[in-house]
Amino acid sequence: QVQLVESGGGLVQAGGSLRLSCAASGRTASRYAMGWFRQAPGKEREFVAAISWSGGSTSYADSVKGRFTISRDNAKNTVYLQMNSLKPEDTAFYYCAADSYGLGPSTPPDECDYWGQGTQVTVSS
Repeated sequence: QVQLVESGGGLVQAGGSLRLSCAASGRTASRYAMGWFRQAPGKEREFVAAISWSGGSTSYADSVKGRFTISRDNAKNTVYLQMNSLKPEDTAFYYCAADSYGLGPSTPPDECDYWGQGTQVTVSS
């Protein structure tokens, strides 16, 4: 089993920045694609960003392109989401996910192998 633990969420003003971290543990043999989803109250969980195991391929939801950057440090088994120019519309609970097959904009959340507990991001206007 793989355990994922997110951190870095908080309250920030519009236009500000936050960096989320997701630390993975429990497995070393598999190479996982990793990504971030978010869910606002009353809405479905939606894809935000993903990165391949090597870090050579990334993808983003249209709503965050140019503002968010996903990266990973495999030596630390950690994936990051740098969020800049935050908007109130970015307010949501952010979840880290890992999958042995792959992640991208079309990945249904229920197809991800592992999930973290989430971290709240609130952007005030």
